Amino acid sequence: MDEQHSTVFASQAERSEVIFPGDSNSLGNLFGGRLMQFIDLVGAVAAYRHARSTAVVTASMDHLDFVAPVHVGDLLILKASVNRAFKTSMEVGVKAMVEDPKTRQLRHVSTAYVTYVAVDQSGTPVPVEPVVPETEHQKRRYNDAQRRRENRAEETARKRELRKVLTMDWHT
Repeated sequence: MDEQHSTVFASQAERSEVIFPGDSNSLGNLFGGRLMQFIDLVGAVAAYRHARSTAVVTASMDHLDFVAPVHVGDLLILKASVNRAFKTSMEVGVKAMVEDPKTRQLRHVSTAYVTYVAVDQSGTPVPVEPVVPETEHQKRRYNDAQRRRENRAEETARKRELRKVLTMDWHT
């Protein structure tokens, strides 16, 4: 393992976007789906950097919280860090903020946890190195990621059982 390249810091990613009218709804607020796209893109960069694989694919996005609206003209800043790496997957935390261009003050608008799987050119999952948390904050996120993974596994099993009993007329 190359610890220098496996630290949280080594794979962090940041993305900035100015929000335009085409990104917004009739109230002038950024579409939630567009924010999800930005979150997925910046999270994938952090996962790519950590995995150093041919590709990463999005496995899940959860705990997506829309804390405050993002308006047309806002400067959106997204920051992503690998919280924890498992055998072939990684949980990436993404925080979205709006920056006031005059004061440079940041306002938190969204947080999400995205799971990516490292894959080769044929789409087969490939192993990733463990991430090395260094700060107390990174260590807390590392431990929290394990709890979220366990919760996701329970929910996945529950949904798998539910799909077995759903029929084609489930919506009636």
